[in-house]
Amino acid sequence: MSAGAGAASFTEDHLLGGRVTLHQPAVGERVAIDPVLLAAAVPAGVGERVLDAGCGSGAAALCLARRVAGVRVVGIDQTGEAVALATENATRNGFADNVTFTTGDILAPPGDLAASFDHVMANPPHLEAARAVPSPEAGRRAARIEGPARLIHWIEFGRARVRPHGTLTLVHRAERLADLLACLGGFAGGIVVFPLWPGGAKPAKRVIVRAEVGSAKPLRLAPGMVLHASDGAYTREAEAILRHGAALEL
Repeated sequence: MSAGAGAASFTEDHLLGGRVTLHQPAVGERVAIDPVLLAAAVPAGVGERVLDAGCGSGAAALCLARRVAGVRVVGIDQTGEAVALATENATRNGFADNVTFTTGDILAPPGDLAASFDHVMANPPHLEAARAVPSPEAGRRAARIEGPARLIHWIEFGRARVRPHGTLTLVHRAERLADLLACLGGFAGGIVVFPLWPGGAKPAKRVIVRAEVGSAKPLRLAPGMVLHASDGAYTREAEAILRHGAALEL
């Protein structure tokens, strides 16, 4: 799916202060800050392999590749259109050699995605179908509301593809933290819960949760990060990650 063909259907946007160029659909689910924060929270090193589950247009994968030189990222998405666009975005940003994307269903994944990844990251649909008001736009609906693949399936998919003592990192709604912990508790330890505070004494709407597969370490509740100052602008800590490509230390 080329942005040049029917270019009016796509926009060119920039992440990490212009360090990443992203073509994405003009209508439907569009990238906000969640995938940028998710990529910043993955503790990947040079030469490590990362799987991006539900990659969409490739925002999280490309932000991670920009931050960590030499990291290798594989993204998977169920729609060929998203994978084609993500692949073009990887080429556009100079990452065609180390960031690749493949079409596949979380419930019936390609057989070549073995348990060989150092890290898995995911920004799965946040809303349970029974509690959500569906959007009339198909792309937004699929990105936000669980389909046949529910939260437990996303976590089991990641678990099956990360090496022992590798990490699984997710960004999700704070109201579903209990569900996240229940899904992770049977096979992971060293779980870190990192709240994303909107600012102004408002409760956290999002959390980043990272777990170490096969670990016996205890759970840790981190202080988290305040996203907005009193004037509505991003805080200095948020700016460092969203605009300057800094890592998010959990």
